[in-house]
Amino acid sequence: MLSLDEFKTSLTLPSPLIPFKPNWEGADKVLLYVKRDDAIHPVMSGNKWRKLSHVFTSSLPKAVVSFGGGFSNHLHALGFACYQLGIPFTAIIRGDYSAAPSPMIKDLMQWNSCIEYVNRVTYKKRGDSAYLNELKLRFPDAVIIPEGGSQALALRGMRDMVDEIEIDFDFIVTPVASGATLAGIVSALNKRNGKVGTDFRSIHKAIGIGVLKGEGYLEGLVEQFLPAFQYQTSWHIEHSYHFGGYAKAPSELQTFCNDFNNAFELDIEPVYSGKAFWAVKDMLAKGVFEDGSRIVVLHTGGLQGAR
Repeated sequence: MLSLDEFKTSLTLPSPLIPFKPNWEGADKVLLYVKRDDAIHPVMSGNKWRKLSHVFTSSLPKAVVSFGGGFSNHLHALGFACYQLGIPFTAIIRGDYSAAPSPMIKDLMQWNSCIEYVNRVTYKKRGDSAYLNELKLRFPDAVIIPEGGSQALALRGMRDMVDEIEIDFDFIVTPVASGATLAGIVSALNKRNGKVGTDFRSIHKAIGIGVLKGEGYLEGLVEQFLPAFQYQTSWHIEHSYHFGGYAKAPSELQTFCNDFNNAFELDIEPVYSGKAFWAVKDMLAKGVFEDGSRIVVLHTGGLQGAR
């Protein structure tokens, strides 16, 4: 078991920000960078640590309960952190993998996590107040963290990520699934951008790449975390790159990821980062970005989920 300070020394923070120069159509007309949150830690990488960083403070939780699927990056990162810090962890997993545990679940088992398999009907209740109250009665000392780590504290961790970016930029591009990552980025950009007289200067903009079918739904997930005030950073979600739905990875996307991994000194996977980089490549070819634009692509990690 590690102390919190010892655990934090194992993290690479700030995460690297590297120039990215692919031989893609239109890439020579802009400046591209990758924010390598995948390099924060070999196990607890990407936006998963960002979302959890303000849960694990000097006052550590006595126990933790959270939700996810059988390949969940969130549960994987959370289970590892709890194991390292000596915090009892219960993972409520959608579907019964007891006969054939996924690599993620096998890791949780090695980390002494308590695993509860539930059916889809029960899993759908994960946001219902009555069900959450039942869990609070069962786990009175536990912090209950929503699926994907999407909670108000997650925004603070994502703001930390944006604050690490010292270069000037025009766009941040990020994959979107549960909404908190993009919401945290927008929240941070609200501070970087500013009001001049009666105008709000949205100099820095955010683009989300929807990795699942959910036009309108994904926007709602982001908006629930954002204050409803008049002046707001410019952001939107592109819905043309989900490839049929969450975790859908047709052969062309898999080939793109494989070619990318062979060509560059960073790896991507088809669920999150692969769709984000595909989208950037396509938008560059279509001339979506003005010449000279400075674009930061956030690599949110998630490579373990592709095992």
